[in-house]
Amino acid sequence: MKTDPQAFIRANTSLMPPPHVPEISLHLASEAHELWLKTEEELEAIGLPPPFWAFAWAGGQGLARYVLDHPETVRGKRVLDFASGSGLVGIAAVMAGAREVTAADIDPWAEAAVRLNAEANRVSLGFTGADLIGQAVDADIVLAGDVFYDRAFADALVPWFAKLAAEGKWVLVGDPGRSYLPRDRLEFCAVYEVPVTRALEDSEIKKTTVWRFDPKARRGGKIRQRRSDCLVESDLIVGRPRWAMPATQLVKCRTHRICRHDAASTGIEPSAQHRLTCSTGYHSVIAHHHLYMCAEC
Repeated sequence: MKTDPQAFIRANTSLMPPPHVPEISLHLASEAHELWLKTEEELEAIGLPPPFWAFAWAGGQGLARYVLDHPETVRGKRVLDFASGSGLVGIAAVMAGAREVTAADIDPWAEAAVRLNAEANRVSLGFTGADLIGQAVDADIVLAGDVFYDRAFADALVPWFAKLAAEGKWVLVGDPGRSYLPRDRLEFCAVYEVPVTRALEDSEIKKTTVWRFDPKARRGGKIRQRRSDCLVESDLIVGRPRWAMPATQLVKCRTHRICRHDAASTGIEPSAQHRLTCSTGYHSVIAHHHLYMCAEC
């Protein structure tokens, strides 16, 4: 490293509580710090990867809140705080009575941030910089805050999380509606209105949901209505939500009963009325309140 991480973190952040988890203090950057204004090139020049550890992301805040509000979830258990960043969720787990907590993050700067933040909150937790995706983990419960923001990352996480859940481990994720969240694999636990920094997000309040990976979830089966508020136009890519169902799955409009996968595979285009009413044409915007997962897929 070109710069001492702990010295840099102390100099470029302030110790402050995340707004939704006031019991915990973290070394965070704000608009008042130069770190906020640095470009990726400037960060690279000092040997600093993008400093995700310097911000209390909505998914992590929501998940930390859930753990503190439901301490029985982690009490007496071995916990892995995956993609830990600042260590917020892991610190919350220690405070809630977890027997052992390990923060995991491949960013070497995150280790320094986790150490400093643990020290500030007078707790102790382990750290690993290993890439754990696809590996067995020595934990009873895996906590992951705000990890479904990238397609490739999500594609790697989903089968791993599903495998861990099938082995009997609890996998809880905190998510503010990121594009690649695999909702068809999840069970609802709680929802929070989390204050965030407008410069980082698209609003000052993010509705953040805590989900549990369902070990019995499988694609297909009973038709499930989607939440009407979890998809916006910015989450669409070539007519599909970015957390998209694979092409082999069928998505039907409950009003017109037209399957866009069938339309694509047969070359039959939805009618103009159908496109205007619910926008479920294969290359057009999908109105989320019309989406169902097809029982035939």
